[in-house]
Amino acid sequence: MRCQLMICAAIGLFLAFNINVNDAVIFKFTNIVCESYNQSWVVFRYCRLKAVGRDKVHLNINATILHPAYNITNHGKIFKRASGYKPWLLDTTVDACRFMRKNYDPFAKIVFSLFREFSNINHTCPYVGHQILKDFYLKPELLMLPFPTGDYLLSMRWYFGRRLQFDTNISFVFVEDLLKS
Repeated sequence: MRCQLMICAAIGLFLAFNINVNDAVIFKFTNIVCESYNQSWVVFRYCRLKAVGRDKVHLNINATILHPAYNITNHGKIFKRASGYKPWLLDTTVDACRFMRKNYDPFAKIVFSLFREFSNINHTCPYVGHQILKDFYLKPELLMLPFPTGDYLLSMRWYFGRRLQFDTNISFVFVEDLLKS
């Protein structure tokens, strides 16, 4: 009995150190909804997903901010699906202009690092004109937090000068199957 436990422990350690996690992870978008509450400030040209492979979905957003925005606040929440979407782990408010000057919020830093290379949203305030997120897909190696397998919703409410301007709700699935690798 003792020998069997030692063999199982050795096999477990061997597997733990020889698994390529990126091969065992499915991390893809399932839905997106963008809604502008003030068409005189923000207009969405398009906000859609494009399937390019079985486990790869690209996100494309093209929004136009019609007037310069100097005071931008983002209220972000992550929900996990379990008999409906339930609040999970994250509920934070970030001053976007301050964040672009100095990355001070750890959760916003993780989200921003995921889409930074796919976007032209890489400067400080004011924001005006086209704001584009093109062919963005989720890379599991950039995710710095352990996530349990499940369906998630990232809800972001955007305020300009304390007035709600638009929402972006992004649903994604994260599946970690270590036996697959």
